[in-house]
Amino acid sequence: MSRRPAPDCPCGSGRRYDACCGVYHAGAAAPTAEALMRSRYSAYALGLEDYLLASWHPDTRPASLDLAADAGRVKWVGLEIVSTEAGGEGDEVGTVAFIARYKVGGRAERLSETSRFARVAGRWTYRDGDVAGG
Repeated sequence: MSRRPAPDCPCGSGRRYDACCGVYHAGAAAPTAEALMRSRYSAYALGLEDYLLASWHPDTRPASLDLAADAGRVKWVGLEIVSTEAGGEGDEVGTVAFIARYKVGGRAERLSETSRFARVAGRWTYRDGDVAGG
């Protein structure tokens, strides 16, 4: 019996999920702001509310999320990193501009955002972002 290969990571890195965002979803700290951004995109695609809340900066974290309300209606289909500024392994803050593509009821949509990240207790967190028209 042959083993099925692990699925590709939703973040579009071209790597297997278990060797990409799955590592962070399992508890490892993302080494860069971009890695955290990719892991958060994957968490949205996979409905991982606990991970999203845990990776949100405590000053801006919502009390809760309700991804279940979108389940079956929203399908995340692609992520494009447009640019990064700082957010490296030696930085305390960084920004990542991205375009996330998704479908709602079969209709193609996109979210274009410049997200701000900051370290809290040595771990990258999502602080907030500016959404552009899509």
